[in-house]
Amino acid sequence: MKIVNLDSYALNPGDLDWTPLKEFGECTFYDRTPTDDNAKILRRIGDAEIVLTNKTPLDKEVITKAPKLKYIGVTATGYNVIDTAAAREASIPVTNVPTYGTDAVAQFTFALLLEITSHVCLHNKLVHEGRWTSNPDFTFWAKQLIELKDKTLGLIGFGRIAQKVAEIGHAFSMNVIFYNHRPKTDVPAWAKQVSLDELLEKADVVSLHVLQAPETTAMICKDTLEKMKPSAILINTSRGGLINEQDLAQALNDDKIAAAAVDVAQIEPIPATSPLLTAKNCIITPHIAWAPRETRNRLLGVVFDNLRAYLNGQELNVVN
Repeated sequence: MKIVNLDSYALNPGDLDWTPLKEFGECTFYDRTPTDDNAKILRRIGDAEIVLTNKTPLDKEVITKAPKLKYIGVTATGYNVIDTAAAREASIPVTNVPTYGTDAVAQFTFALLLEITSHVCLHNKLVHEGRWTSNPDFTFWAKQLIELKDKTLGLIGFGRIAQKVAEIGHAFSMNVIFYNHRPKTDVPAWAKQVSLDELLEKADVVSLHVLQAPETTAMICKDTLEKMKPSAILINTSRGGLINEQDLAQALNDDKIAAAAVDVAQIEPIPATSPLLTAKNCIITPHIAWAPRETRNRLLGVVFDNLRAYLNGQELNVVN
């Protein structure tokens, strides 16, 4: 059994253990594979039966021309890089890792929110620059601090991650409302499902937790931003394509909303021309909400479990 991992570095830059994968067969690892060169992708797949990928796309051409391909394992939750219909036509299962990052992404969502509301990095920097030492009073603050108690947290989407964010928000004594494309059952009494318009109008914090699909692409745009409070904070730890970045930058620069923090971008890595890089009150991190070592190790374990199930004639986390 030949196994090829097309882009192993992002998941495992050297601090995790691939040994269990090697028990399944002969393994070849590539740190990265060009995403726009099908010929090279096919050369690297060669005659492998098993292919693992994170962001390297496998389109219909690759799937139909890979001579022995029998299984595609996506080492992430999102599987939009795979032509799942073409794989299904070729009787090739595609698996993903759906739930590994719930706690880490929820934690990071609040890390971004707390940075906006408490300005920890700014004040640490000012103290190290001598501002506190030379201050005539026992304290100072360079930006207004915000208390989260009684603020309204609005969650767009209410899957596992959003529900964990809701629990944290509730622990901070926030009012929790959410929008979901279909009604949710078994909702805690302290959380209320509302329409998208009501959420945008009422929320002090809007946090995105939906997959990117045709109906959600650029859902945060000029029209939706104009429905938000001027004091509102926008958080995105989901997918960069949910936001029209030019519209968001304009809203920030025009003080239509107060601040934004995003861990994802429309194009990744973020291009130097992105309007968000020069927008006011915009925190940007490089898609790291999923990246604690414990979280990546959990992800890797599910990758192994998915493949083991396939080799045993079972289905686990098959998306097509």
